[in-house]
Amino acid sequence: MSDPIKDLSDPDVSLTERYARGLALKKAGLYRAAIEQLEMAVTELSLAVKAYAQIGLCYKLSGQYEEAVSVFQKALKAVPASSKETVQILYVLGRTLESLGRVAETLEAYRWIRREDAAYRDVAERIERLISRRSIAAARKS
Repeated sequence: MSDPIKDLSDPDVSLTERYARGLALKKAGLYRAAIEQLEMAVTELSLAVKAYAQIGLCYKLSGQYEEAVSVFQKALKAVPASSKETVQILYVLGRTLESLGRVAETLEAYRWIRREDAAYRDVAERIERLISRRSIAAARKS
């Protein structure tokens, strides 16, 4: 039985295997090693969207929110992405932006989701809450 971490740099490993290893490493909480594997997998067009999304999640799970935002944005630009994948990535991007207090960008992401799938998760409530919070903050400033 081979050690999945020992042969991370093996050139004979396929990109699909690198993606699978990245997922396993992420699940084990080894985010840096997972990112290394997933970054190799993004070079495969059919894996790019999913690999970028997983890299973003690794960054988010390790508390590196700005890096996560950047990678989620790359995932949105990668092709081919299905409408379902786009909505899922937008949601984690929105949640990450929201945790950073970047309200305008968060609302943009959530509104994009609402256009694609009006009933997606708790997006409508999140939009309402953010608009209310922004209105209250604006009223306090005046």
